[in-house]
Parts: sequence; C-alpha cells; structure tokens
Amino acid sequence: MKKLKVAIIGSGNIGTDLMIKIMRHGKRLEMAAMVGIDPNSDGLARAARLGIATTHQGVVGLTQMDEFKDIDFVFDATSASAHVKNDAILRSIKPGIRLIDLTPAAIGPYCVPVVNGAEHVDKLNVNMVTCGGQATIPMVAAVSRVAKVHYAEIIASIASKSAGPGTRANIDEFTETTSKAIEVIGGAAKGKAIIIMNPAEPPLIMRDTVFVLSEAADQAAVQASILAMEQAVNAYVPGYRLKQQVQFDVIPEDAPLNIPGLGQFSGLKTSIFLEVEGAAHYLPAYAGNLDIMTSAGMATAERMAERMLSGEA
Repeated sequence: MKKLKVAIIGSGNIGTDLMIKIMRHGKRLEMAAMVGIDPNSDGLARAARLGIATTHQGVVGLTQMDEFKDIDFVFDATSASAHVKNDAILRSIKPGIRLIDLTPAAIGPYCVPVVNGAEHVDKLNVNMVTCGGQATIPMVAAVSRVAKVHYAEIIASIASKSAGPGTRANIDEFTETTSKAIEVIGGAAKGKAIIIMNPAEPPLIMRDTVFVLSEAADQAAVQASILAMEQAVNAYVPGYRLKQQVQFDVIPEDAPLNIPGLGQFSGLKTSIFLEVEGAAHYLPAYAGNLDIMTSAGMATAERMAERMLSGEA
C-alpha cells in the first residue's frame, strides 16, 4: 500500500511519541523528517538513530531539506505562537500541504476524530485542541446528543513529568482553546477547562473529570450514549476508559444550581470520571496525555491520507 510522507516539527515529548507511533503503526503514513531547534534533543537523536532525516534549524531547515518536496503532512508539536509562523512559512512554499496542529493555536477548525473528524478530511489545517480536550469533549458530545447541555466543566490532571517545556508554555492557551472547543464541538452552551499538573512521585496516570449540566433527560439514554462514546475513543486510544460508573444528580426546579455568570439551572447533572493510560511508546504509561493527543492526530491524518490516496481529495 502506498504511504504518504510525514514531517514532525517539535522534537519534544509529543513529537517523539508521535514519531514512534507512525513508524510502528502507520498504515498510510510514513516518517520522512523530524524537525527541532535543539541539536541535543533526545527526539532528534532518536530519529537519527532510526534513519530518519533530521534538522535542528526549525521550519526553515525543513523547507531546505531534500525530503521536503515529497512531504504531504506536517504535524506541528511546537507552541501556539510558533505554529502560526510555521503554517505561514510552509504554505508560502507548498500551498496545499496538510498541517495537523498539535498546539492550541487553532488556526484551523477544532478536530476530535470521534465527534467531527469526518467533517474535516479535506481541510488543509486542523487543530487537535489539547490532550484534555481530546479526552473530555467526546463525553460532553455524548451527553449533548441526548439532551441540551447548558454547561460543561472539565478537569484534566496530568503527571508533571509528562509535560515538557512546550506544554508548560501553552497553559493559558490550553484552557482557552479547550473551553471554546467544549462549546463548538461538545455542544455545550458554556464550557470551562481546568488543567492540573500533578508533581506526585511516582507519577500518576492521566485522569479527567467531566461535569455536565443538561436539561432533564433519560439517564439510561445518557449512560448508553457515554458508553458508546467510550468504545469509539478506545478504538484508537486503547488506554481510554471510564474509571467508575457514570453518576447522575437530578437538579429540581425548586432547588436550582447557580452557576456564576450564567444564572440558575435545573435539570440533570452528569459526572464522568475517566482514565487515560498511555501506550508507553516514548514516556511511560502514566503519560496518557501524550498518547491521546498523538493518537488523535494520527487517526485524523490517516483518514485524510486514505481520502487523498483514493483520489477523492
């Protein structure tokens, strides 16, 4: 089967994990170049050992590589501000190149494969939101397809050791982008995102909590929708699972919940508790935040590549 060539910009934790994933599991994608800015980074060293072309001169270095002419996809695992510049530089040379944005820059539309991936197979730039967004937005959407969601709040807890300098530099953008995507993709009227970097030793596995306040709905239908969504995400992130049973609280009209800035609401409160175990392709299994981000990005690119190779795009 023919494969399309891929470059990764960003040789940190996310980029290195993604490189290993593509090399081991790529069906229609193959690694062509690894790009960084630190000549001593572990990611560039690993790529070189694996026989992949490398440059430590950033996106400009990529455009000067012989391999660049054959590259169809670029995954950007740098930072939100860097992605804006990278997109402009790459598109000035190859206008039709596909960019999978693993930063919170969100130049292109938000993409969560199980929720709206099919809508974006022809887009030239898609944004993979954030690790917390990829884990929790499917659950908000699962409730949203059963009942109108007034408010959704997510708390993503990741091991401090799994967050490299790029992730740390993007914390503000993380909360903003995830909150917005909860509304745009998840279907909530209002979204809120909180990230916790847990310094505990030994490092703790990624955990996500999702609180959804919706109009009154059939609890069995909501639970069935959540379980179906769990299986859909699990298809490309095997370590994704509900940690305990879904919890429901009925909020009666005579005792509504007050959400500051939004007002008072009655209906159904749904509490969902998730765990994301990583595949340990690069960092150990506690780093499920890497796994869900790179798996979502790869699943999106694979779907695009399938379409491109079939001659439809």
